[in-house]
Amino acid sequence: MLRIAIDVMSGDFGLRSAIPAVATAIAENPRIHLTLVGDRADIEAEVARLRLPAGRISIVHAPDVVAMDEKPSVALRAKRESSLWKSLELLRDGQVRAVVSAGNTGALMAMGRYLLQTLPGIDRPAICAPIPSLTGHTYLLDLGANVDCSAQELHQFATMGSALAEIHGMAQPRVALLNIGEELIKGNEQVKAAAKLLAEDAALNYIGNIEGNDIFSGAADVVVCDGFVGNVALKVCEGTASLIGTQLRNSFSRNWYGVLGGLLLQPLLKRFHRKIDPQQYNGAALLGLRGVVIKSHGSSSAESFACAIQEAAAAVEQSLPQRIERQLGAATAGKSLH
Repeated sequence: MLRIAIDVMSGDFGLRSAIPAVATAIAENPRIHLTLVGDRADIEAEVARLRLPAGRISIVHAPDVVAMDEKPSVALRAKRESSLWKSLELLRDGQVRAVVSAGNTGALMAMGRYLLQTLPGIDRPAICAPIPSLTGHTYLLDLGANVDCSAQELHQFATMGSALAEIHGMAQPRVALLNIGEELIKGNEQVKAAAKLLAEDAALNYIGNIEGNDIFSGAADVVVCDGFVGNVALKVCEGTASLIGTQLRNSFSRNWYGVLGGLLLQPLLKRFHRKIDPQQYNGAALLGLRGVVIKSHGSSSAESFACAIQEAAAAVEQSLPQRIERQLGAATAGKSLH
């Protein structure tokens, strides 16, 4: 049984999203047992309302919540009774094998580093999530945890992203650096230095630089950048998907033949929406920690939160932290041979 802690109090919707997501996740995956962390009375009321099976869940009381706008340094000092802190404590103490939270990203990162620590050879954890592409999806990192990154850290991100892609069935994932051009002379000094490190790492299938439009083309399986660039790219992806959806709805509602066309194309439009909907790709992994931590979008629906729970289960089953550690060891061994 895969035991996963769910921070059910955090995020924009808290219990309203988390508990229905729990119901979906345990119905879809008979291998998981979920520990719900938060206010016991509130959780018990929702569990009773949805009639969740007692054998598949447990509850750990946490009376406090980290606010979405709370400074990570303040949360780290003052929120030791929060659902976020208690969830990570369970992982540190070996009572669960993963944590899922829709809470404050900065606080999750700060508490994760403090309680779990990073893997050997990792300076900073990175946030990685799949982005829809023509060939399926592409893993993009870092998505905002580290605004400024050294060449060594970008190399570490590449190793971690490659390991994540592998657990999702990508053999020898193609790794690329996000840049303003494909040429080796393009980019700032950190990116140029990172390109050299990646090219020298025999454990990685490094294919060079790509530009922003190639994130969606399927040219690479893993795209590496610093957190500033990655977060902007992610928000542009989400905004573009929203724009396309809104424009399509407006086009099909302007007149009677537009409405008729929309009805005829409805099955195709539903498939298209599922393909580009960011909620379907919910569940960003905090890579580099000594344990599986999955960040759900703060405004996650119940459906997308359930996707994040399944992502945690997959990462545990495929021993993601151990894979990253092995790949880092392989890279270190390769350098020593040179």
